[in-house]
Amino acid sequence: METETPPEIPVDIDFAHALGVSDTEHTLHLQGDDAQIWDLASVSKPLAALGALIAVDRGLVDLDEPAGPEGATVRHLLAHTAGYAFDGDETVGAVGARRIYSNTGFEVLAAHLEDATGYDYADWMEQTVIAGLDLTDLEVAGSPAAGYRGSIRDLLAVGRELLAPTLIPEGLWREATTVQFPGLAGILPGYGRQKPNDWGLGFEIRGAKDPHWTGAHSSPETFGHFGQSGSFLWVDPAAGLTAAFLGAQPFGPEHVRIWPGLTDQVLERWGNGGGTAR
Repeated sequence: METETPPEIPVDIDFAHALGVSDTEHTLHLQGDDAQIWDLASVSKPLAALGALIAVDRGLVDLDEPAGPEGATVRHLLAHTAGYAFDGDETVGAVGARRIYSNTGFEVLAAHLEDATGYDYADWMEQTVIAGLDLTDLEVAGSPAAGYRGSIRDLLAVGRELLAPTLIPEGLWREATTVQFPGLAGILPGYGRQKPNDWGLGFEIRGAKDPHWTGAHSSPETFGHFGQSGSFLWVDPAAGLTAAFLGAQPFGPEHVRIWPGLTDQVLERWGNGGGTAR
């Protein structure tokens, strides 16, 4: 007897894309080419953050050691509170005063970790994240802030790791996915000012943000990232699910329109109504 293929999730767009859903153990759904390589843009950040957390677990880096501008630490860099502008070396705010989303902060973080580990950051990612998760497609030669490339199958493998960690201990995972410097306001790119604009250590935390790129039924504990290449990776611990989206069109109004409903369809189909334990 042939196994029935689950129907695709309708996605109301006219450009090439890939979508994947997984629980803690295995992939539940894939549509699109699972091996095609796409630009991840800022979805690079949670991957680079995982590499940083591995260095913390191995005792090579401390979250509260100085890094970046005076008064800042590794924790500030990961949580977008070091005061750096979006790009460039300029600081535009006091350390810890507000949430300023910054590519520079992640590039400074990677340079700091290179000094601490003795590895080029791309080599560190190869040795830890790529080897640790048996990834086959992830390319980490670009900027850790926005330069990585990869496939939907590899992004889902990272999502499974962030749902049920094996490369870092649970305590560090909980710290990384808990709001750092609570109450800070800031701009969520593409979605305007959020108060609070909650982030963990390299991961954006949904909380009560509105508008947002995840779904109406996403739990407040949902964390992840989206990118200007039209990419996302979210992890919803309450639903026991992770999902990823990659596409051929840069982030814009179409993504703002479709992503929340797409997430809610995923949660409805596999998450027992969304935001509830499986």
